[in-house]
Amino acid sequence: MRLLFILLLCISSLQAQKLEVGTNKPYKTIKQALKASKDGDTVLVHKGIYKEGNLRIDKKIVFLGKNFPVLDGQKKVEVISIHADSVVVKGFRVINSGFAALEDPCGIKVYNKSFVLIEGNQLDDNFFGIYIQNGRNCVVKNNTIIAYGKEEQQIGNGIHAWKSNDLQIIGNTIKGHRDGIYFEFVYDSVIWRNIATHNIRYGLHFMFSSNDSYITNIFRNNGAGVAVMFSKNVTMMNNYFDENWGTSSYGLLLKEISDSYIYTNHFKNNTSGIYMEGTNRIKMEKNVFEGNGWAMKIQASCMDNEIVNNNFQGNTFDMGTNGSLVLNTFNNNYWDKYEGYDINRDGLGDVPYHPLSLFAVLVEKNPSAMLLFRSFMITLLDKSEKVLPSITPDNFVDNEPLMKPLKL
Repeated sequence: MRLLFILLLCISSLQAQKLEVGTNKPYKTIKQALKASKDGDTVLVHKGIYKEGNLRIDKKIVFLGKNFPVLDGQKKVEVISIHADSVVVKGFRVINSGFAALEDPCGIKVYNKSFVLIEGNQLDDNFFGIYIQNGRNCVVKNNTIIAYGKEEQQIGNGIHAWKSNDLQIIGNTIKGHRDGIYFEFVYDSVIWRNIATHNIRYGLHFMFSSNDSYITNIFRNNGAGVAVMFSKNVTMMNNYFDENWGTSSYGLLLKEISDSYIYTNHFKNNTSGIYMEGTNRIKMEKNVFEGNGWAMKIQASCMDNEIVNNNFQGNTFDMGTNGSLVLNTFNNNYWDKYEGYDINRDGLGDVPYHPLSLFAVLVEKNPSAMLLFRSFMITLLDKSEKVLPSITPDNFVDNEPLMKPLKL
């Protein structure tokens, strides 16, 4: 039986063909080669500019570009539409898809298929870059996806996934879209080593997507870094959230999520490092918050979150909140504003630290109070509040703060 299986594989590979497209090649157009191809074939497209409208791939083929041939949608059509399982698209420059708010035309779109690999392509000035619709076990890897959107209503997302599972989004560079990466109803998937910069809204946006992980990504200079909303069981590890500035901006927005893990991330130079609303049972440990306006804003609707072994350095405010109810715990964090002592030299402060300052409470209620920032009066009020808390919640406290920052 095993010998028969190997024999069938050999026969199948012998039957597979390579159909070459180019000026001096057997096929002059891509559509001719696609029509002539069969399952298992390779369509090899040589360097050139191809303006053939929408390219529909409905067979299990390898669609391979040599020296980045240009597939130009001429601002009229979706460039590549994949309607077969196990398709490979690699090595193309895909440009100028159509723009339409209702149809969502893309550079490359997968329709209800599995085991599709989209790797090593350059996508430029498309409405949506790469779109996985109801896909399974698809991989989007090492693509460069650039657009030039100015308003979010006039541009789509760089990598958009809807109602899919077991996706791998790896090593892509995304710039100038509405959201760099967008997941909606996507499960059991991983986002790894991507760089999302200068996108209008979010570098990464989760909606109703659970049991996913995003690891070792960079989200820099976006409208806001990452939004994780209405999801659960999300692992966020070793990411960089940098330079996300604006009146309603943040490195990471958590809204109505639960049972997730935030570990060894860096939040640097954001309006708010993390903004949490309706967030429950999240563990945050070994993260670095540096140079943010607010390191964290934890709304009163959050509960049972654990913030432990993190570094807070150089932030204008360590914490902010909109109420007096505190149902979260802080343990063994390093706070550079801590002025306590360690008599027994165990590395833990002997005096609890209250990371919510009186001035932070005042600014939350009256933003114009920032005009008094660094004034002598505010410094005096803050120090008085630390000695005898009266306005800030008494249980908003780290009972054993670290004396030295963790080496992360």
